[in-house]
Amino acid sequence: MQSPSPPSTIHAFHDRLLALRGTLPRRLQDCADYLLAHHDQIALSTVAQIAERAGVPPSAIMRFCQILGFSGFAAMQKLFRDALTSSPPDYATRLHNLKARGADHPAALLAEFVEAGRLSLEGLTKDLDEDVLDQCVDLLSRARIIHLAGFRRSFPVASYLSYAFDKLDVPCLLHDGVAGLGQRSAMQPGDALLAITFAPYSGETLDLARHAQHSGLAVVLLTDPPPTALLDLADAILTVREVDFGAFRSLSAAIALALALAVAVAARRDG
Repeated sequence: MQSPSPPSTIHAFHDRLLALRGTLPRRLQDCADYLLAHHDQIALSTVAQIAERAGVPPSAIMRFCQILGFSGFAAMQKLFRDALTSSPPDYATRLHNLKARGADHPAALLAEFVEAGRLSLEGLTKDLDEDVLDQCVDLLSRARIIHLAGFRRSFPVASYLSYAFDKLDVPCLLHDGVAGLGQRSAMQPGDALLAITFAPYSGETLDLARHAQHSGLAVVLLTDPPPTALLDLADAILTVREVDFGAFRSLSAAIALALALAVAVAARRDG
């Protein structure tokens, strides 16, 4: 039987993992589950490290790579290492590029970020799936407690939601990861998780979403499109696209969507 061609992009890699779900032996499925949730570790980890974290022998990782069509782990790793080179530049580089373009004047920068925010908000109103939004509101409004998670760039959105829900008398718990405390024991059936993560996705957020699923919670995700790699992690997914300026992305549309979600949930709980 001819081996399949290996995925040529990260999105295609995710799609291949999802397509294989439920068709693999247990150890290979463990490989798939781990790689789907921790793809950010592939580029910089060894086979032994990935295998240990996934709880499988290194030979299982090698076999899984071949099932995907790669000649071995090095070939799969190259896909992710190549993707790193096309990732957004680090912040020092972004700042240098802005200065080189003569856009380092505060008023000019503000105007550019305001314009990016305006375009993001316009895109949100145009692209929003109202049926999905209503589904998310329904899931969250029926929850005993709404658990909130968002790390790295997503943390301002999660923390703002925590503030808004508290002011609206909606019981919630912010999972902020302070001191390495996961607060997972607080997740109980009848609760819901609202998690925010943008590509490249936070491994902490994906882990928490999987734990929430296994604990019987409804899971709502807020992310950027396309959410292909996350389809198996949530009951409902809201997407929002942020326009960037100089590789800096604001959270204008995400915060607006979060506020609308919080107020709608509070109103439906009182209804």
